[in-house]
Amino acid sequence: MQQYSNLIEAIDGLRKEGYTEDFNLEQQCIECRNGQYKIFHDEFIIDKYFRFDVGSDAADQSIIYAISSEKYKLKGILINAYGIYTEPLTNEMLTKLQIAE
Repeated sequence: MQQYSNLIEAIDGLRKEGYTEDFNLEQQCIECRNGQYKIFHDEFIIDKYFRFDVGSDAADQSIIYAISSEKYKLKGILINAYGIYTEPLTNEMLTKLQIAE
């Protein structure tokens, strides 16, 4: 699997692989295109992910997910903090993201 040295490099690399959507994490789903698509946990898969730790500051910890949805024919990325800054999620969404890790 491809390795990236930082978040920007990962974004650029995944964009070149066709992950063009910018997903936003909601409590019960991910969404894109200003809410036009709301994709629930059973409608997407996490193809790969990359975690980045920059120094010891918890605010600099992030993870990028490469996500695809066969149902909607979409591929994109989701960037989220992890650790103490992780967003509250439903059990289904939390399980989906933890399985990838």
